[in-house]
Order: sequence, then C-alpha cells, then structure tokens
Amino acid sequence: MKGLERHTLDTGDRRESKLGLRTLIADDERLARQGIRMLLEKDCEISSIDEAKSGKRAAELMKTGNFDLVFLDVQMPEMDGLSVLRCADFGGAVIFVTAYDQYALEAFDVNATDYLLKPFTPQRFGQALERAKARLHNGSQRLDARILTALEQIVNRPTYLSRIAVRVSPGTTFVDTKDIDWLGAAENYVELHVGPACHLVEVTMTEIVKRLDPSCFIRIHRSVVVNAGRIRAVQPASHSEYLLTLACGTQLRSGRTYKTAMQRLVSNKA
Repeated sequence: MKGLERHTLDTGDRRESKLGLRTLIADDERLARQGIRMLLEKDCEISSIDEAKSGKRAAELMKTGNFDLVFLDVQMPEMDGLSVLRCADFGGAVIFVTAYDQYALEAFDVNATDYLLKPFTPQRFGQALERAKARLHNGSQRLDARILTALEQIVNRPTYLSRIAVRVSPGTTFVDTKDIDWLGAAENYVELHVGPACHLVEVTMTEIVKRLDPSCFIRIHRSVVVNAGRIRAVQPASHSEYLLTLACGTQLRSGRTYKTAMQRLVSNKA
C-alpha cells in the first residue's frame, strides 16, 4: 500500500504469539510514535506496527489496513480522534492518547485504561495494552460510553493552550502560558520569553496565535505577541505606534497596523 509504514516483527516472536495483533499508531508527534513503537516491539503478541501522522491518514489506514488495535491521538491535524473514529467506523480496540493536562484528567475517568495521558510510564502503557488485549480475547471491542463522553468533551473544548511543549535535549519540557512575558517570531519558529529565559519552538507565529487565549494575549506587531497581564505601562510613540513596558523591564514597540488593538487596550474596552 502506498505510503504505508509497515514493520513486521521477527517471525520467531510471531510463532509464540497468541493474538498476532496488527497495530496502528496514529499521532502527529514523531517522538510519541517512536515511544509507543518501542514499547510495542517488546510484546510478542504484536505482529505488525503501522504509523499515521495525521487524522486523515489514520482514517484512511483504518478503513483499509484491517487493524486489531489502534493507539489514537485525540488532537491531530486535519481530523481529531473522534472524527477519525466516525469516518473509519473502526471495529477493533482503541487506546486513546492525549496531552497531559488537568482538563483531560477531569474528562477521563482516572481508573479507566482505554486512554494514555502524555507523558505516560511503561507501567501505565502496559496496563492499557493488557486491557485492550482482554477485550480482543473476549471478542468485545465496544468502547466504554464514559470514554466516548470524555472524548467529546476534550474535542469540543476551547483549544487555547495552557502550556507549550519545548524540545530540549534529551526530551521535552513544558512552559505554562501564564508564565510567558511575550512571544517573538523568528522565521518559522517562535521565541517564548519567560523572565530571563528564551525558548525556541518550531511553530509559526500565525499558528500559535490561533491557540492562545485572546483575552490573555495581545498581538501588537506581526512579529510580537504580549501577555496582557505583564504590561505595566503604555506610552504613545511616533506614527501611531506605542511603547509598552513589561513587568520584567522589557520594552516593546507596537506596529502601526495594530493601532486599533492598542487603543482598545488603553481605553479598557473589551
């Protein structure tokens, strides 16, 4: 199949397999896919592993790939996890994967094992996998109604970021958006300025602005977004521009085309 990344495991392992599970990892994060793959390759009951890095591709493969088990990221480009399930009409076992945040904790039943919250431990992964195997052994792949309800809540919630993942060696760290002073564009990257620290994130300013709460972050220039709660003073400058002073002492100049946004800020208008 064109574009299908299929890796069949060692034949010796398959002879010992009780299930021979054909598995799909659907996640837009490469490192997340690699982590799940590494854990799956240790299990002799997994016969093959395919990958999809978008919701659309996941739905295509689930329609044609004849999979038994799918690790499905809830939030993916093009199609979210719920849309993928509706489109694919998948009859196998599903383990949902989602970013670790308080909203997901509240939405999912913390005792359920049909989902994985990132970052997860090998022990937690094993628990979810064994639960999925048990359903397949028993011939019951029907999703728990509580899981579907939680999935609906996560998919339909406002998509504003509460924190931003930052790649560091050898892994990933997270920056709470409330702690950010301002953001600056750097070609196809964005700089997160948090006090004296600066973190580089591989995302465009246009993309990240869509994910930031507009009641908390104000775009004052095509290359600059400011945390409104960090602004301490605003002074008029030349040519419809303004000079902003932040709590950290940093001074930023607004762009002319953002005059209306600045006037709204200093006039206390919503």
